Amino acid sequence: MIEIQDVAARKRKEREAKLSAYRKGCIYVPRDAIDLSQYPLSKLTETERIIVYCDATAIVDLIRKRVYTAQEVLRAFVKVAVAAQDVTNCLSEVLLDEAFHQASKLDQYLENTGNVIGPLHGLPVSIKDHIKIKGLDTSSGYLGWAYKTVADSDALLVEILRNAGAILYVKTQTPQTLLSLETDNNVFGKTINPFNRNLSPGGSSGGEGALIACHGSPMGVGTDIGGSIRIPAAHCGLYGLKGSVARLPHSGLLGSHDGMDAIVGCVGPLARSARDLELFCRVMLDAEPWLNEPALLEMPWKRGVANGEGLPDKLAIAILFDDGVVTPHPPITQALNKYKHALARAGHDVIEWQAVDHQNGWDLIAKLYLLDGGAEYHETIRAGGESEVPQTEWILKHAQGRDPYTPADIFKLNLEREAFRSKALAHWNATQQRTVSGRPVDAILCPVAPTLAPPHNTTSWWGYTSHWNLLDLPGVVFPVDRFTATASATYPPLPHSRNDLENFIHSQWNPTTYDNTPISLQLVGRRHNEEKLLAMLNVLEKVSKENAL
Repeated sequence: MIEIQDVAARKRKEREAKLSAYRKGCIYVPRDAIDLSQYPLSKLTETERIIVYCDATAIVDLIRKRVYTAQEVLRAFVKVAVAAQDVTNCLSEVLLDEAFHQASKLDQYLENTGNVIGPLHGLPVSIKDHIKIKGLDTSSGYLGWAYKTVADSDALLVEILRNAGAILYVKTQTPQTLLSLETDNNVFGKTINPFNRNLSPGGSSGGEGALIACHGSPMGVGTDIGGSIRIPAAHCGLYGLKGSVARLPHSGLLGSHDGMDAIVGCVGPLARSARDLELFCRVMLDAEPWLNEPALLEMPWKRGVANGEGLPDKLAIAILFDDGVVTPHPPITQALNKYKHALARAGHDVIEWQAVDHQNGWDLIAKLYLLDGGAEYHETIRAGGESEVPQTEWILKHAQGRDPYTPADIFKLNLEREAFRSKALAHWNATQQRTVSGRPVDAILCPVAPTLAPPHNTTSWWGYTSHWNLLDLPGVVFPVDRFTATASATYPPLPHSRNDLENFIHSQWNPTTYDNTPISLQLVGRRHNEEKLLAMLNVLEKVSKENAL
């Protein structure tokens, strides 16, 4: 019997034991160092550095061409991953011995047959902690689940990855409850942003964000029910995709509120390039996961569409500058304006998106998150003998003082959700009255959050991401710049605050706070149009390069 007070210490000790055999010397990080992102790269050879700077698409091509072996690639990423853990606390479970065994088998297969085993042959892929990998613990940020939730099978997406030739080697940190846009729990502790240690990497896939940002993984798998892929991607300067529900395999995950379908999360990739997002989706859907997961739609991946087939020569893009609740900080607004002007110069049709009911949308989705009044979260935390971390306390306050909803209440909330979606769809369709082409806009370009990566324990507005979960629209996040605080820079004043929340977030604005953090934006498309969304992202990236944004 494991005593509750010993659980965290034992979990951390076991993690360290598995990592220590692969640690290549200690990395000295000065106490006053803020940017930690380069320290995990300091022990690499020149070849290893080249490898970890490749995106996933390039890596699988180089392995297939026998430029590198799967073992060489894995060795490079493991070296960085161990160091990334040392500086950001991004890992949870570790299976490095098994990974190297698998890499050896893959190399032997390629040597003997001349063929790769699948489209991801030899690619190291990191996995968010609550996604099941057979034989590994799945504590998912809960002390009470540690050692009691060892997976007896792989999640469907893990099975697909294995069959495609991917190598699973680490699982990554998640927050307590998973219902958080930061990453902190009482099992393994807090994860920090590698670009600025005083700031959060986001959540709930924050371990993935920190690891990939350090070049410790070429591709990771996260989940998103309110921003949990997109926020870490944004705060860590990565690409991240949240599709619509029922598109990508979602079975084999462990978390609170399993079986709740008033609002449903999505699995998706975090990566270093837009083309890697397409690669992940293609591999998942080429495996026909709907044959194994009844909830999925039979929608094969349309590779031609993802590559731009059928896309209008000139896009119609609506830009959301302000959701009517919190005006974003100046670097985010400046980035939106740069894209507005660049898209217009390239001949694309650009209008402003008129925000509708974003506060009401948050009030509704917060109810859908906590139909039971937060009872299951409270019970699970209490069973583990632990306390709520700050962001858990913040989200659970949204249901404080009320009873769980009755079935009649839930029916009513579901009707409100569908009415909200219908109103938003009509609003989108009505944009045809304001575009030059006379057709509705193809996508919405918008912030990912009102701030860049925030100081720990201060995230307080999810609306720029959760709104699209409520509407079940796909959203892709992409990096556009890195913010540098300079004494000579001037910024336009923020408008007068319209509410206490906006007043708090505006009070956070100080350029030095956010020094060295990534600036990212979000592109939102029509429901179940993930291929077109990625094709449009390619257009935006082309415009960006042509205008040197």
